[in-house]
Amino acid sequence: MTMQQYPRSPKIQVGGLCHLGRLFDKIRMRNEGLIQDYHYLTTGFDKYLLETLQINGEELETRVLEEGTDDKLLEWIKGNGKVLTDEEREQWNTMVLTGSPQNEQAQQRFNGLVETLAKSRGVAIDQLPKLSTWVDVIECDEGRL
Repeated sequence: MTMQQYPRSPKIQVGGLCHLGRLFDKIRMRNEGLIQDYHYLTTGFDKYLLETLQINGEELETRVLEEGTDDKLLEWIKGNGKVLTDEEREQWNTMVLTGSPQNEQAQQRFNGLVETLAKSRGVAIDQLPKLSTWVDVIECDEGRL
């Protein structure tokens, strides 16, 4: 029996940015056939990070699969995307770490994810840790919370 593998936590910073290492991992793992159900590049934090860095997702995917290391990828991003100021990095990281549903539709999606998570664990929702951010849901789903 194989253990489920997950990309690294969105809390871990690469190049001073939360979620960037996770995006690299998702690309690598998807290419290796280790994860199938993760949407990446076009949704959620991935999409917003690519927009923030002004990087094309398909180009990044090609680079991740060619370059390999986080350091080489950071060099490529610096040469091909927007170099963020310290303030922009801080704003990004705060948004990732504290982001929660901002409208009714997002709240319904969030609630659905929490319900699915509780069902998958065979527990009532109130038996899960307190989940209030998108990162909380990711961390709980992947067994880090």
